[in-house]
Amino acid sequence: MMMEHAESIYNIIPPKEVVQAKPPMHKSMHNPKLPPSGSTFGTAGTSHPVATNLAGDAAQKIVPDKENRSLGKAPGSYKNDSTNYMKKGAKTGGTVPTLAEVKKEQPHLLVPTNLQPSRLPAVPRRDEAPPVMNLVTSKNFVVANAVETILAAPKKVSEGAKDYLNKEDFGACPKYLQRIKSDIAAEYDYIRGLQEQAEEASRPQVRPLDDEERLALIEGLKAKWEQINTNYQAGTHLTKLDTVGKLRKKEKYEAELSQVEKDIERLNKRNIMVDATS
Repeated sequence: MMMEHAESIYNIIPPKEVVQAKPPMHKSMHNPKLPPSGSTFGTAGTSHPVATNLAGDAAQKIVPDKENRSLGKAPGSYKNDSTNYMKKGAKTGGTVPTLAEVKKEQPHLLVPTNLQPSRLPAVPRRDEAPPVMNLVTSKNFVVANAVETILAAPKKVSEGAKDYLNKEDFGACPKYLQRIKSDIAAEYDYIRGLQEQAEEASRPQVRPLDDEERLALIEGLKAKWEQINTNYQAGTHLTKLDTVGKLRKKEKYEAELSQVEKDIERLNKRNIMVDATS
């Protein structure tokens, strides 16, 4: 690499260019005009709508070409004749008149009837006076307009004009606004009533407990305590506590006795309030 980029006496004479021989053009041994095998084109009118020529042994197209199928006739169908072309008036049977005949027989057809007038003014003639140009004035339009406005007399009001300041309902609230305000107030009242009902429903309703009812409850709790205590004494002192069931039964009796004692102590107080909804 260093020898190629550096100056050398061997690089004075350029090397000979080696011309590579071009290989001959490849020609396939198969006929290019045969239809392809397994093709999805040209399946119309065949018994195999998915693919054609699956075996690959078709000698010609499955669906032959038809005249005027795509653009024009099939190749080779046109005659090479210089006189075979479309003549003038061939489509209409030769009844189309020429321009000279139209000018001679119907000249009014060539004159347009919807001519628009020119929007620009006409060019002045030589004998006409030219327009006045480059006029300059010393008038101060700002001051002149202010003076005219100050000195102008007020416009007179006609006798038949309505005075909207003297109307009966001037400054009063419109009827539709009053109706809307009443609807809004009714909605607020309805919502307020629902809130009060919800508060009353959620508020606990209590009443004082009568002395007779309180004493009756105490007597009932005492009788219950006596019954639980009898069962407790019979089950714990007369038998041995040698099983898990006996131990749980003892704990159950003790819990019930303590709860009944707490209830009796609570009922011995004054001013006892109870829930009236239960």
